[in-house]
Amino acid sequence: MSAANTLLRDVFGFDNFRPGQEDIVDAVIGGDNVLAIMPTGGGKSLCFQLPALVRDGVTVVISPLIALMRDQVRALKEAGVEAGALTSGNTDEETAAVWDGLDQGTLKLLYIAPERLSSGAAMGMLRRIGVDLIAVDEAHCVSQWGHDFRPDYLRIGDLRRALGVPLAAFTATADAETREEIVKRLFDDQPPTTFLHGFDRPNIHLAFAAKDSPRRQILDFAAARKGQSGIVYCGTRAKTESLAAALREAGHSSLHYHGGMDADARRSTEVQFQREDGLIVVATVAFGMGIDKPDIRWVAHADLPKSIEAYYQEIGRAGRDGAPAETLTLFGPDDIRLRRTQIDEGLAPAEMQMADHARLNALLGLAEALKCRRSILLGYFGENDVTCGNCDLCDTPADVFDGTTAVRKALSAALRTGEWFGSGHLIDILLGNDTDKIRERGHDSLPTYGVGTEYDRRQWQAVFRQMMGRDLLRPDPERHGGLRMTDDALPILKGEASIELRRDSIRKADRRPAPKALVNEEDAPLLSALKAKRRGLAEAAKVPAYIIFNDRTLIEMAEKRPANLDEMARIGGVGAKKLSSFGDAFLEVINGEAQNLHPTRRKLAGRDAGTVYDQLLEVQADLARGPDGIDKPMSCSASILAKVANSRPKDAASLERLLGDKRSERFGAAFLDVLRASG
Repeated sequence: MSAANTLLRDVFGFDNFRPGQEDIVDAVIGGDNVLAIMPTGGGKSLCFQLPALVRDGVTVVISPLIALMRDQVRALKEAGVEAGALTSGNTDEETAAVWDGLDQGTLKLLYIAPERLSSGAAMGMLRRIGVDLIAVDEAHCVSQWGHDFRPDYLRIGDLRRALGVPLAAFTATADAETREEIVKRLFDDQPPTTFLHGFDRPNIHLAFAAKDSPRRQILDFAAARKGQSGIVYCGTRAKTESLAAALREAGHSSLHYHGGMDADARRSTEVQFQREDGLIVVATVAFGMGIDKPDIRWVAHADLPKSIEAYYQEIGRAGRDGAPAETLTLFGPDDIRLRRTQIDEGLAPAEMQMADHARLNALLGLAEALKCRRSILLGYFGENDVTCGNCDLCDTPADVFDGTTAVRKALSAALRTGEWFGSGHLIDILLGNDTDKIRERGHDSLPTYGVGTEYDRRQWQAVFRQMMGRDLLRPDPERHGGLRMTDDALPILKGEASIELRRDSIRKADRRPAPKALVNEEDAPLLSALKAKRRGLAEAAKVPAYIIFNDRTLIEMAEKRPANLDEMARIGGVGAKKLSSFGDAFLEVINGEAQNLHPTRRKLAGRDAGTVYDQLLEVQADLARGPDGIDKPMSCSASILAKVANSRPKDAASLERLLGDKRSERFGAAFLDVLRASG
């Protein structure tokens, strides 16, 4: 029996490797650089923990979350393996024990967070302790296009080169694009041996439902599984607390978990969840990453996850023991709006924001699926040979209809308006609504104006949502959320292809209350872009965001869309100092380019004197070479023009005192005409 098989049995308690594990373990023991993509619950951790016991020296494991590290260290110690973690959540005693183990040469696995790599002392420490292998857990965090990007993961490639040791990277959520980026950033000059062992978790039942009294839906789902361990994921910290309380009132054992809790409280929840049967944890996504509790029987999402990758990772915490497990994901228009806003308010470049919108579209496609959800989920990760029978749509097929006509109307409205507008304005066109925006742009003369009265506004919103879920339309951040068609939309628009839609989504849409919003749907993407600019300026200045501009000011900017500094100065909350400091930056967001004004003119922005200054400047340009255009060039300085615009002299003598004899002779009469006309 090999050393690996002996350790597998004696230390980890397994008689046999799971499918695919043995090849990966052999490659890591042999010193190969390795990239392994394995389904959540497929036994990734053993693929670096077991080789660490065979190889000499210390294996450094880089993991993204404290909960993940503490859980794996605890399990290793219980198996008799010397392991430790250096984290901000450590007690003094835990940290001392780690250093003692390193000094004595007994520690085999050292877990650290990627953030520690930014410390200058980290490299010296890692050189000193005799690192023999680097293992990277959740390697998808290196991808700047992914759902869980960690900037410090970018340092790992440099660490591998500096230490000159093999690296083994593991993840469950890497599509083809992300896999390419992992190879580029972690391995560059030494391509790894890659193992792709699939993504399917056939024991997990997949289900989605539109939000309809979401608290009741979660309570009903939990009630049907009372006594089983489960996780409920929420979008906000406050919601975790209120929903956990509601579950307790309904007779469940339930705790909340989020990043705002102190370390001791988080640790207590983690330990209790590991040890207690039937406990429900209501958490933000900070919980569960790496929690290796095998008998989690269900996972529910009270709010839509961030992306299809995040969804796959979070549901993967259920049923790690291979026994049946269930999931439920709730979604609604307010969720989608929130996720779009989070993308638009991020500081990522437009290309990356477009990619993030596409990833969100993929998740909407799963939520609004017409057929087997597992086939769509695994198809996203490149697996097309799928057998399911274990999702809600295999249980009860969706009620669908031929939506080709409706989709063609919507695509035509987008195309005929230059793909510059969001769904709100396009729906107004389809419904034939008489709005200022439609009249100003002449969109009431379009062939698509008023052709969509078979649906009301909310039903059309459901149509657009399904279209984005099928990736026919994507919001364009550079056009403040204007919907642009993808290549997949063209055959439908041209009448070369048909499309089915879910009837139930459209039928239910008219019963759902419209989500509250700070601005209307058309102005929301611009408001998000303005908030992103505010955030960037605030972070650079190390001040709270409201110090730059408060929300009320940004809302007014989004609604009024000032075209120049004069109009910007009339926005509430934009004083002279803020106009000078930030006016150009926010105008550039609104209009695409900043207004180029002389500094003296800037000081007059938003005042009547500014308009007078512009008129004087125009007159001066006409008379610069005299009334016949043949005289010697002459002009007034910006400061003189500003004095004239501010003081507005009433007669030639007063004006001459400001201009001087020669300039008064050239410009005086024309300037007085401007001043008299201005009142």
